[in-house]
Amino acid sequence: MAGRKKPLVVITRKLPDQVETRMRELFDARLNIDDRPMTQPELVAAVKEADVLVPTITDRIDAALLAQAGPSLKLIANFGNGVDHIDVPAAAKGGITVTNTPNVLTEDTADMTMGLMLTVPRRLTEGANVLRDDGKWAGWSPTWMLGRRIWGKRLGIVGMGRIGTAVARRAKAFGLSIHYHNRHHVAPAIEDELEATYWESLDQMLARMDIISVNCPSTPATFHLLSARRLALMQPSAYIVNTARGDIIDENALIQMLWDGKLAGAGLDVFEHEPAVNPKLLKLAAKGKVVILPHMGSATIEGRIDMGEKVIINIRTFYDGHRPPDRVLPNRV
Repeated sequence: MAGRKKPLVVITRKLPDQVETRMRELFDARLNIDDRPMTQPELVAAVKEADVLVPTITDRIDAALLAQAGPSLKLIANFGNGVDHIDVPAAAKGGITVTNTPNVLTEDTADMTMGLMLTVPRRLTEGANVLRDDGKWAGWSPTWMLGRRIWGKRLGIVGMGRIGTAVARRAKAFGLSIHYHNRHHVAPAIEDELEATYWESLDQMLARMDIISVNCPSTPATFHLLSARRLALMQPSAYIVNTARGDIIDENALIQMLWDGKLAGAGLDVFEHEPAVNPKLLKLAAKGKVVILPHMGSATIEGRIDMGEKVIINIRTFYDGHRPPDRVLPNRV
């Protein structure tokens, strides 16, 4: 880009220092040092003047906002894999390219999924909390703080994409039997490697699993995919783990089932209305019925730096006159 005017890149949240430094070197980058989420008027001002907007999941980039974009905005380089907060068809209609950062969060999110899969049945959070309460632990007992083993159990994965497959590999190493529901079979070599059983019917799979892991993307088609009716198909001894998006599960229905003892427990890293967390979930967490985390699935230093590098590559490729490698097509959303 030597000899050319650097594009004005507006970054909506604080990114790792080395990513921001590189962006300052390459672009006319406007940073958000305070890491305060932009208000809607601030987002409007950003899209009016920016050549490139770098949003995150906390920013709602809908059709109404995009309608106010200035003529210079040609690229939305999302810092993140999921683009459910961006109206991609509206952007395309306005001549704005959208990119994301796939493939760099797979292993981190799979690690967190496996962590929750262990934490909930083995009651790890409850046990840790006992030691924080002075004098509450009287010592080891054969019948105290008993959880459930996961070895030998059946795991049902909803969405066998990159993350779902990575979860399956970890779970198989822990001795779980792998089952999955997807729009189609995974490659035969992967299915053979994992000794995985494919279920065309999500309903039938849910009724037979000991643990359900939600790993599909959030789209209009997956909104409340795990509805009250489907949750009711699960066994009372079953657990559910969600590190994908909160709105894939009917959260109110899940809360009621946990409250009524119709599910053994849940591990949630995402929520339907985040950053708001339903107060009933907090009460269930206090009772040890659910483990809740503040959307930490991809929160590693390495992962965030990799995401930033992908954003930079997408911007540079676009302004070099080429198709960015991680372009999101409207018909693929």
